[in-house]
Amino acid sequence: MRDVLAEALKDRRADYIEIHVEEREATRLSFRGRELEEISTTSDLGGNVRALVKGGWGFASFNDISTLREKVELAVEHARAVGHEKSKLAPIAPVVDVIHLAIKKDPRLVPLTEKKHLLDSYAQLCSSVSPKIQTTRSNYGETFRKLYLANTTGSYIEEERLDITTSVAALAREGDNVQQGHVSAGSADDYGAVEHLHDQVEQAARRAVSLLSTKPVKGGEYTVVLDQKLAGVFAHEAFGHLSEADHVYENPELREVLVLGKRFGGPILNIVDGAAIDRPGLRGSYKYDSEGTPAQKTYLIKEGILVGRLHSRETAATMNEKPTGNARAINYRFPPIVRMTNTFIEPGKVTFDEMIADIEEGVYAKGSFGGETGIEMFTFSAEEGHMIRNGKIAEPARGVLLSGNVFETLQNIDAIGDDIRWHNGGGCGKGGQSPLPVSMGSPHIRIRKCVVGGR
Repeated sequence: MRDVLAEALKDRRADYIEIHVEEREATRLSFRGRELEEISTTSDLGGNVRALVKGGWGFASFNDISTLREKVELAVEHARAVGHEKSKLAPIAPVVDVIHLAIKKDPRLVPLTEKKHLLDSYAQLCSSVSPKIQTTRSNYGETFRKLYLANTTGSYIEEERLDITTSVAALAREGDNVQQGHVSAGSADDYGAVEHLHDQVEQAARRAVSLLSTKPVKGGEYTVVLDQKLAGVFAHEAFGHLSEADHVYENPELREVLVLGKRFGGPILNIVDGAAIDRPGLRGSYKYDSEGTPAQKTYLIKEGILVGRLHSRETAATMNEKPTGNARAINYRFPPIVRMTNTFIEPGKVTFDEMIADIEEGVYAKGSFGGETGIEMFTFSAEEGHMIRNGKIAEPARGVLLSGNVFETLQNIDAIGDDIRWHNGGGCGKGGQSPLPVSMGSPHIRIRKCVVGGR
């Protein structure tokens, strides 16, 4: 493969060219209730060429590697048609490397019938919890990819990657009242991460049934404690996307707000992103990004101060900053764009009991059904909630909807727990590329003056 790619890169009139080739094997299963809706195994090979000429990019993808030279010429031709400025790419050292993935339990060695039985057992377990469980949705996916990258600066990289996910949702109904319980999990190196979720699946189904009789929270301004999952989603959705440099340099308003060195929180607050986080199995981990930049650990906020953002080589050059290894493409059909990897809030020193001890009336929000963000404003829906009364967890509450200004909310984080956990079951969407494998982590966090919508 190296010789084929090197030959295709010869004698091309462009400021920069890179070639990606991807070999892919994938398995998908999907149940609605006990009915199998989809089961598939696929394999394919494809790739793309990106060319840069006078600041203009050309892109061409292919499924037949014998057409590679033609695709290089096509990408260069497209780049020449749109390029009218000076090309800018932050320099990185050329690298030659081959990375083999260390897999704990390889899903490719697990029979398809066994995967089907696992999903079916999760669906059956949900249904057995209560006759109020109306239906379930269960999904499993795995993708093994071998990636090849070569460019005109002399880099040649081969890297293996694996992504495994499963999710189970139980819907409970009582008249017009419909509630949901959900569990998801994943791994970048171990099928075992999705095998033994029976206790969590049962709890999700019971939670859906319990929510049918739970009273909605009374709307208002509260001190709110977020569990690890919701806090990790907040870090990713509300702040992580704002840290992607293409958002910043394309938006004059954000450039004025997100100035490096500006305080955005108290000294206890540290938010980090990086594919080089030293923890096995994180789905956002890799050794090199889609441009061949080595994976890194990047502080976005350190001790409350904005100290970094996420970059491709182009955004780093444009903003006169260093590349961070965050140029990612979901597959060979797309060019790389600036994306998060493993995003988390670093743990503090406060225990959960200490965090809630002095709250007279507050809300404990757990899990996430997702939400919306728009520059500074966010809205998140918690999976479940409890009231906090006189320093103790009290009655359950549903319909916990958190909203506010992300910068004010960061300033209002006044306690960070010592109990970090990672959520490996999510995916990220941006620029039509979804779901990109990512991981999110956080300890419990406490936020003063948080607006909670409800009854």
